[in-house]
Amino acid sequence: MQLIDSHLHLDFPQFDVDRDAVLDRARGAGVVAMLAIGSGPGPEKLDAALPFAEQHDWIYATAGIHPHEARLATEAHFTSLDRLAQRPKVIAWGEIGLDYFYDHSPRDVQQAVFRRQLQQARAARKPIIIHCRDAWPDCLAILETDWRSSALGGILHCFTGTLEEARCGLDMGFLISFAGNCTYPKAQPLRDVAAALPLEDLLIETDAPFLAPQPYRGKRNEPAWVAEVAKTLASVRKSSPAEIGAATADNFRRFFRLGPALGRGAQS
Repeated sequence: MQLIDSHLHLDFPQFDVDRDAVLDRARGAGVVAMLAIGSGPGPEKLDAALPFAEQHDWIYATAGIHPHEARLATEAHFTSLDRLAQRPKVIAWGEIGLDYFYDHSPRDVQQAVFRRQLQQARAARKPIIIHCRDAWPDCLAILETDWRSSALGGILHCFTGTLEEARCGLDMGFLISFAGNCTYPKAQPLRDVAAALPLEDLLIETDAPFLAPQPYRGKRNEPAWVAEVAKTLASVRKSSPAEIGAATADNFRRFFRLGPALGRGAQS
């Protein structure tokens, strides 16, 4: 089975003791590429994912200020992001967006930092990785006014919204990515959304080390377990995990213009 994990936090300390083994297990499970998110532990370490991407040709990176840390953002951080966006292995800007569930940063500050990064991503010609929790009306409204016209699109990561909200994202050029939470028993509404969307607009992810899928729930998540997300999408779409894996991998390659050879025979 061929898989691409479209969102994980490879730099997080949960992987410090066995990161190489985690990557080996991912390769063994059929993971041919992954997107390491570069929000780091905060804006002081926005390049946190880049070393892994530059060491491994099958790993790509992002950079961005997460809404949780929006209150910490300074002009120096925005300048650092502009520089990071020029690095060849940084293929997207993020994760960025709004989080009204935790409200670690004031909502007006989240919105201002979100809008600022949309301007920067537009200038850098980078698609964006969206984090949105309990903030869909505001998030989609900002994307409509500040992003749609860029025609760069992006990924709605770890999607938790409604079918209508997903379709709004598709209309603005976004792919919809499903994570391990879609495997949980109470997540039938999310599985219904996954079943209703066009396959060519879907991605799968782990959001590791968070959101371990149901068979491993309560444990540290890792990229090899993206296969469980593929299995769940296959079950609701009356397909096979291999077909879901191949289709979502092709979607990732096509969106980021990485070519059909990505992950086929790549060396770590």
